[in-house]
Amino acid sequence: MGNQQERKTKHNNIPQPIRENGAGGPDYGPRDILRDRQNPDLLVPPSTDNGLLPNLKFSFSDTHMKLNHGGWSREITARELPIATTLAGVNMYLTPGGVRELHWHQQAEWAFMILGSARITSVDQDGRNFIADVSAGDLWYFPPGLPHSIQGLSSGCEFLLVFDDGNFSDLNTLSISDWFAHTPKEVLSANFGVPPQVFDTLPRDQVYIYQDEVPGPIGTQQVHSPYGTIPLSFTHRLLAQPPLRTPGGSVRIVDSSNSPVSTTVAAALVEVQPGAMRELHWHPNQDEWQYYLTGEARMTVFAANGIARTFDFRAGDVGYVPFANGHYIQNTGAKTLWFLEIFKSDRFKDISLNQWMALTPRELIQSNLNAEEELLDALRKVKWPVVKYPAENEKKP
Repeated sequence: MGNQQERKTKHNNIPQPIRENGAGGPDYGPRDILRDRQNPDLLVPPSTDNGLLPNLKFSFSDTHMKLNHGGWSREITARELPIATTLAGVNMYLTPGGVRELHWHQQAEWAFMILGSARITSVDQDGRNFIADVSAGDLWYFPPGLPHSIQGLSSGCEFLLVFDDGNFSDLNTLSISDWFAHTPKEVLSANFGVPPQVFDTLPRDQVYIYQDEVPGPIGTQQVHSPYGTIPLSFTHRLLAQPPLRTPGGSVRIVDSSNSPVSTTVAAALVEVQPGAMRELHWHPNQDEWQYYLTGEARMTVFAANGIARTFDFRAGDVGYVPFANGHYIQNTGAKTLWFLEIFKSDRFKDISLNQWMALTPRELIQSNLNAEEELLDALRKVKWPVVKYPAENEKKP
């Protein structure tokens, strides 16, 4: 794993690319010392790292902010993180009353509410509508093509949006204001049955995000549809869902099995306590797109043929793991690590290295790895997504 002595000179607190065995040498600059401190496993990679993998990390702090009256947004797509071809993410904030205008996408939209609360609306192809309030720890899913809106309630809100196409950009969505602005007034007049001058006050361009008044209680905004309401809920209270708890943390999984509307995005909310890690595993169905909510982490990705690379993560970072690549995520900080694992799939699937070995004939494992009896005796047939380090290893980096 490397250690702090390898990353610092004996005379100061500036990290240096030098190992205890003398490999490497000092970097006198020019350099970004703050960045090197945040990425110690890039400056001095673990000795087990080898070969080259594409960049698997990008921070929302390094993205362009789009600022509007009513809120802001920023995004990480395949433009910023080329390896991320399956999913794209948007981090958005809406002020109290701020509105992400009426719009729709060619892609499905999955969202996790980070803080605050919002009101969401939608209508489907059968004229059925949906109006709901969502709070921190909740998520929503809008199928592709269905129109919807988001509005911040009294405390405002910040949330993560995930779309099932790595090349998606939220700035290229289909918006009601943009369509009106690019439709002749006589066409609008014919469509709605009102005089053309009624449309003189329309916006001339896409509104995207705008400031409005905080809406009243949800009961005051319910709109009766003669066709009823959308039968499958677009929301899911993920944080309120009972977790799978193991020594070292917990996992909450949401996919089409417990949120039937979510047919193209599956996710897990993972809690990793200090001194614990998301176990060695891989996913047999899709690439993994990660979003780090709190804490600090280290992830090593194994890509076969002796290739492995390690990355350091902090809150606000996005990570990516290509399909079927082995990996683990350690909590390297003093606080609890929370992050999301997200997949372009209707189901969450992972394979545990520990469980695989435990359910394989013992003699085969022993001969394959020349494994000690102590290791074979410790294997678990029941999957533990998060594991605690043995006591003697807790202080090791």
